[in-house]
Amino acid sequence: MTASYPIPATTVVVETDVKKSRFITYLAHAPSRADALTFIQSIRHRYPDANHHCSAFIAGSPTGATAIAFDDDGEPGGTAGKPMLNVLMHKGIGEIVTVVVRYFGGIRLGAGGLVRAYSSAVQAACEQLPLTERVALLEGSLVFEYSQEQMVRHHLEQLQIKLLDCHYGEQVVMSIAAPASARIKFSEILSEVSRGQIQIDWLN
Repeated sequence: MTASYPIPATTVVVETDVKKSRFITYLAHAPSRADALTFIQSIRHRYPDANHHCSAFIAGSPTGATAIAFDDDGEPGGTAGKPMLNVLMHKGIGEIVTVVVRYFGGIRLGAGGLVRAYSSAVQAACEQLPLTERVALLEGSLVFEYSQEQMVRHHLEQLQIKLLDCHYGEQVVMSIAAPASARIKFSEILSEVSRGQIQIDWLN
């Protein structure tokens, strides 16, 4: 089981100006590396004439094994993508992607100025980002008779437990994923209505 963690509830856009350079910052939800890369590409297409499209993402839990990456997109190494990623990691937000679009204003900012500009841009966007919670799920398996399937499905729906897989052999075998808060209640309900005939095994 992975711990619950905050994730973006929606996409936000914040624009800042530093010495005539425009910084347009996007923050969005990215459950996977593919989602993050797709979003980054969509911003590139939206601003094809921009000088830079710097990006960073955490595709998964902010503390667990996850896909993390950043891209300076032509800015001096270490002045854009990495500072952007550092802000995201400090916030402890998971499944998040950020893209900062820069239109150069003619005044060079220097390495330190760029680090501050990109960090501040992402920080400002984070302050406006509404969050929701990625609820930790426990995986488990159920084994029961065919006659009990309708009842089991009813209680899965009532407690908002996900059905991952269902196999029909001599008995019905289901793989499920339940919020930690629902595990005990679900086990108690099934044990009571089936008089202990339903086998429940939690994997985590």
